This record gives sequence, structure tokens and C-alpha cells, in this order.
Amino acid sequence: MTADIQWHLVGHLQTNKVKYAIEIFDFIHSVDSIKLAKEIDRRSLQFGKITNVLVEVNVSGEETKYGVKPEEVETFLKEISEFSRIRVRGLMTIAPIVKYKEEARPYFKKLRELSEKISNKNIKNVKMDYLSMGMTDDFEVAIEEGANMIRIGRGIFGF
Repeated sequence: MTADIQWHLVGHLQTNKVKYAIEIFDFIHSVDSIKLAKEIDRRSLQFGKITNVLVEVNVSGEETKYGVKPEEVETFLKEISEFSRIRVRGLMTIAPIVKYKEEARPYFKKLRELSEKISNKNIKNVKMDYLSMGMTDDFEVAIEEGANMIRIGRGIFGF
């Protein structure tokens, strides 16, 4: 029953690796530039598929993190909504590493509020079905703030 399996790419994707990612993955969680979105669209056309994506938002403003600035997300979405082979399905973020998980709440809240705002805009090819936020140390708070996708790799694999 492998037809029921969807493969998700979690993590930063370089533009020169898109051709490989499109062959393997059904969902890409880290679209953070127009250049990357264009390449995903182009390669998806080559492979005759539509690729679901999440837009990565840098809600913390940390220079060490990837992502679109929150104030630029709406403009970014309107531009990539014109691509015929990608479907934006939501937003994702990585909160800063904090000592107490409750300190991550403002970042998760900000992404949820941004998701709600965008959902009300009814941008074509853009749905806010998924809010991907929270990792091993803070996923409970992320769920409380609306996450319906979490990343708990270290909690499962222990690295």
C-alpha cells in the first residue's frame, strides 16, 4: 500500500537540489524564496506533478534562520500563487531555542495569527491547511497555539 504514503521534505532545500527533491517528495516544508518556488514549479512541470509546499516564515527574525519575513509573507504568497505546479498548503517556522518551552509561545502565536490573516485573504492556490511549528522541546506549546504538524525527530531518534 505504498500509494498511501506521502513523502515530506523537512529542512532547507537548495535550488540546485530541487530536481532530486521533486522526484522523491510530495510535500516540501521550506519554501523561502521566489527563486526556489520558481524552480519547484519548473521541475514539477517536468515531472508532471503538482507539489504541495509550506512557506517558511522567520518569525523570530534570527539571522541564522531561513524564512520569509512576516511582513513580506502576503506579497510573497501573491507572487508564488501564480505558479501552476505548486500549491501552498500552509506556513512553517522554527522558534528560537529557549530555556523554557513557554518562551516559544509568542513565536507560535505570531505564525498562527499570520496564517489566519492570510486565510481570510482568499489568495488563489494558497490554503492555510497546515501550521507546521514545534519541535521536540516545545511541541506541546506549538499544538496549543494551533500547530497541526510538528517535528519531533530528536525525541524519536534520540540524537
